[in-house]
Amino acid sequence: MNRILQFSKIGASLLLALCSISVLAQEKTQLEYFRENSKEGVNVFETSKESEQTFDKVRVFIGGDFALQFQSIDHSNYLDNLVGLGSNINLPSANLNLNTQLARGLRLHLRVYLSSKHHNEAWVKGGYLQMDRLDFIKEGFLEGIMDYTTLTFGMDEFNYGDAHFRRSDNARVIYNPFIGNYIMDSFSTEAFGEVTVQKNGFLAVVGLTNGKLNQSVIVNDNTNNKMSFYGKLGYDNYVTEDLRVRLTGSWYLNKGTTSGTWLYGGDRAGSRYYHILDLLDGTTNDFEGRFNPRFKQMTALQFNPFIKYKGLEFFGILESVGNSEEQGGGQFTQIAGELLYRFGKTEQFYLGGRYNTVKGSNNESDPEDIEISRVNVGGGWFMTNNVVVKLEYVNQEYKNGFGMDSKYYQAKFNGINIEAAISF
Repeated sequence: MNRILQFSKIGASLLLALCSISVLAQEKTQLEYFRENSKEGVNVFETSKESEQTFDKVRVFIGGDFALQFQSIDHSNYLDNLVGLGSNINLPSANLNLNTQLARGLRLHLRVYLSSKHHNEAWVKGGYLQMDRLDFIKEGFLEGIMDYTTLTFGMDEFNYGDAHFRRSDNARVIYNPFIGNYIMDSFSTEAFGEVTVQKNGFLAVVGLTNGKLNQSVIVNDNTNNKMSFYGKLGYDNYVTEDLRVRLTGSWYLNKGTTSGTWLYGGDRAGSRYYHILDLLDGTTNDFEGRFNPRFKQMTALQFNPFIKYKGLEFFGILESVGNSEEQGGGQFTQIAGELLYRFGKTEQFYLGGRYNTVKGSNNESDPEDIEISRVNVGGGWFMTNNVVVKLEYVNQEYKNGFGMDSKYYQAKFNGINIEAAISF
């Protein structure tokens, strides 16, 4: 009972604090071909080739993300060697976002992690240059092609799969209906270039990266760097006024042994659940709750259905990743299903659940598959387009594939989180 009362008091305090600063909500950003950093950006994937804005001069827009959590989670394992967890506020996280409209259809983005779980210091997450028009070369240059084409270059997240459009990016949690990201979290920031074509609902993406999260020109006798190739094919359109259907398939391929290993470990911010499975001896891992196969010579495929009928919404993941026979022939499969119902005059409220499981082996010869599963149940309230409050119950279990001397043997964590956030 005391825990419930404390939980209620903290939740009420967060709501009052957000109400007092909801004046930060802004009008729609005057940027071309841009995903709004607000409720208006929810369920937006690739940026549209249509723009209501017109370019008149160079403009710089400063935005931010701020997220605060109250966490009440318990954890346990067979060895009983985990730290004790209480109910309290986690370290708040913050992003600084810079977006510059340089010319018609030419936009620069930069994101800085000001405060994150994994890095105490400010850290440049990455940035990119997006070209939707080539008027900076000559007015109307290749206009017939650029009506459907987007060119993107930078050192930032690249467009593999659709899950990264719904995940929390440090303090930018406004697109994620829950607190945590997926167990196998496909997200990396690498030097990349990609071409996106969209026409009549059909879309295609082709790109490449240098396969490296930490950039360096140093090589040695063990260096075996290869480029990473990725792409996406899909369809996204309104079948009727109330029914939107999207289906995409993505791939990622790297044959190097010293590159291409960061697809599920490229997030420098850390996971959204704090101090879970930390050990009594002081051993800690800022990324617990996720699973990274750490495969070399990796091939990954991700399929994503998305259906929205009025307020009812489904998003799914079917993903397979494996390495070469020379690297052990390991294989993992991830399945996730997310069902939400959004309601209210502007769909400002939502309720829903997510199921996520990962199963497979690091090596073909492993005697037993690893299996991890998670259930999320919760809801949220967009107090304004820029302010959201979420409540979530999470339960994650490490079911199979871990030895009795592993901290993951019979491990689990479960409990309640409240997250309050502002994005603009």
